[in-house]
Amino acid sequence: MIGKLNHIAIAVPDLAASIDTYKNIFGATVSQMIEQTEHGVTVVFVDLPNTKIELITPLGTASPIKGFLERNPNGGIHHICYEVNNIEESRIKLLEAGAKLAGTGELKIGAHGKSVLFLHPKDFNGALIELEQS
Repeated sequence: MIGKLNHIAIAVPDLAASIDTYKNIFGATVSQMIEQTEHGVTVVFVDLPNTKIELITPLGTASPIKGFLERNPNGGIHHICYEVNNIEESRIKLLEAGAKLAGTGELKIGAHGKSVLFLHPKDFNGALIELEQS
């Protein structure tokens, strides 16, 4: 079921400063900002040869990232995203295996325009896992 690593998401309190760090210290290529109102976040992607880093910051007062940054004011790793060949089939298999889905458990459209869902960290060694349709 699990495919390649798509990205590692880092929650950041200051997206502009983080973009500057990745561009000027690492010399990385950073995407344009993407506002995802449905998810309550603004994101950018840092391109790496083998994956991406997603820098993620709250968008609005109801953002799920807001609470994370209150507990981790300097930011930190928020989630890991893996690709799957069939996200609907993966969702069914996970539920049958007893895994808990985060949030409503319904598929949503992610920053790449593909279906995503999140798996509850309690079932995955404390890591919030995002699955994205490949």
